[in-house]
Amino acid sequence: MKAVVHHSYGSPDVLKIEEVEKPAVTDDGVLVRVHASSVNPAEWYGMTGLFIARLMGGLFKPKDPRLGGDFAGVVEAVGAHVTDFKPGDEVYGGRSGAFGEYVNVKNAVARKPANLTSEEAAAIPTAAITALQGLRDHGKLQPGQKVLINGAAGGVGTFAVQIAKAFGAEVTAVTSTKNVDMVRSLGADHVIDYTKEDFTKSGRQYDLVLDIAGGRSWHEYKRILKQTATFVIVGGPKGNKWIGPLGNTLKLKMASMGARQKVVFFIAQFTREDLAILRDLSESGKMKPVVEKVYPLEQVADAMRHLGTGHARGKIVLKIY
Repeated sequence: MKAVVHHSYGSPDVLKIEEVEKPAVTDDGVLVRVHASSVNPAEWYGMTGLFIARLMGGLFKPKDPRLGGDFAGVVEAVGAHVTDFKPGDEVYGGRSGAFGEYVNVKNAVARKPANLTSEEAAAIPTAAITALQGLRDHGKLQPGQKVLINGAAGGVGTFAVQIAKAFGAEVTAVTSTKNVDMVRSLGADHVIDYTKEDFTKSGRQYDLVLDIAGGRSWHEYKRILKQTATFVIVGGPKGNKWIGPLGNTLKLKMASMGARQKVVFFIAQFTREDLAILRDLSESGKMKPVVEKVYPLEQVADAMRHLGTGHARGKIVLKIY
């Protein structure tokens, strides 16, 4: 089967499409013919070889040369112990190696939202689960709370605006001029263009801040936080080649020591239950992926370059089949 691989670390030029062994379906697994995937910062750091990523993925070269985490496709076969899926089912979820024609997945798979294309569904898993778990589990979002989302036009941000609204929050979204109308169309109650207004000097305070874009100091963020607020760190500037955006996280965590506000950093976890929740939000019309561009698999390097600019609107998707 065809799959995207990289045998060394570096720019998108290291990516190649090669024939690799098709995964076998395990007794507890579901073999999926992948129709689409989407690109995420995790793939960027895996490709470029961020030092802390190399500690797990291979110090000098990748232990596993395949990339990809999100998928949408059709079940081709199921294992002997699987009773909730059958061949022909349309599914989506998360599995390493999703930049390829097949994945065998055990837990992080669910029925695809019926109202979405495979390309749209493939945009959901990593970004939307991050938004959901950041708001619900770590931000403890409650109806009526005031929420600010810094970095509202990217993959996580576009989902976060919609999920926060679905949960009954009053949402303020921070983005750039070109994305103001798009973010407002997602349901944001207030949109701040950071090129024209400093959102940390607005005089408004929030119960919850979801910080995706980063780039501001704790002193600045503290001005917009209520005493009982929660500050959830999702991302930040790329940083250096050693620890990347983790530097932003560490800086904020250290600066906020002793603060009354709760400061949280987390790494999202794929669960079948959360994929089902996101499907329900999609099918009810409360959440829709924003897909800026779909690239054919052969143009995966261009898709990664697009991601690497840091200015993608919503999600970038790969069409695999």
